[in-house]
Amino acid sequence: MSNYSIRDLEQLSGIKAHTLRIWEQRYNIITPKRTDTNIRLYDDQDLKLVLNISLLKDHGYKISEIAKMSFEEMSNEVIAISDQKLNYPDQIHALTISMIDLDEDRFEKVISTNILQFGFESTMAHIIYPFLSRIGTLWVTGSIGPAQEHFITNLVRQKIIVAIDGQVVKLGPASKKYLLYLPEGELHEISLLFANYIIRARHNKVVYLGQSLPFSELEFAYDIHKPDYIFTAITSAPANSDVQPYVDSLAARFSESTILLTGYQIVGQGIDTADNTLIINKIEDLIRIVES
Repeated sequence: MSNYSIRDLEQLSGIKAHTLRIWEQRYNIITPKRTDTNIRLYDDQDLKLVLNISLLKDHGYKISEIAKMSFEEMSNEVIAISDQKLNYPDQIHALTISMIDLDEDRFEKVISTNILQFGFESTMAHIIYPFLSRIGTLWVTGSIGPAQEHFITNLVRQKIIVAIDGQVVKLGPASKKYLLYLPEGELHEISLLFANYIIRARHNKVVYLGQSLPFSELEFAYDIHKPDYIFTAITSAPANSDVQPYVDSLAARFSESTILLTGYQIVGQGIDTADNTLIINKIEDLIRIVES
């Protein structure tokens, strides 16, 4: 079981911390534990409660009505709503609950329904990617446990691999070559896999080197393939203080290629970039580059 701060609940549910405090005081709808220094602390059950409240409010329920419901009544109402067509935030809430409960059946229902209706890429871009971004910060700060993070990312990973396996790539005169890898020690592969799918879907060549690649091996592969682009994601490795020197080394060593960078330690971190380096802030940035 994980423990969450009120800011974690705000991040995962979209409900402002100020609003959560008002609900606690006015309706006694949620009762957090307290640390020795009187800081609010929430558990998995509290998070599910807040997610359910958020979904009900988004579907027209008043907070005064919700406050009178038992947890079971609330859950039944959410299930009834879930049988209808949900919007993207609702789907992200459902994925969050499936992560908390390690519920593969619920995950499959949400993802399979959306892939059938909207297609794989749209489901990834509008539901899974925002969801993973939402929990990414909590994983790095330790608010989400390894079991929960591993459970959900491995399910997503399986979906992407199956989608990649089903692609038929026809290269043409305008096709470019992309080399994809993660730095040594970096194991968070989802964004790399999805980039692989996006690039291949637009009929480009991908050289996929995967997780935790030493710099010397990157040089070896580069000298063989001479790619037009190098794509990598830096989430937890190298260490924060080493990220800028690492980015500088990429730009200098592979000056004839365009370096595409993303990840928790890149986006919004004030990283200085050379002329041949671009930061991918969101998945639409990568799509725009590949399509241009």
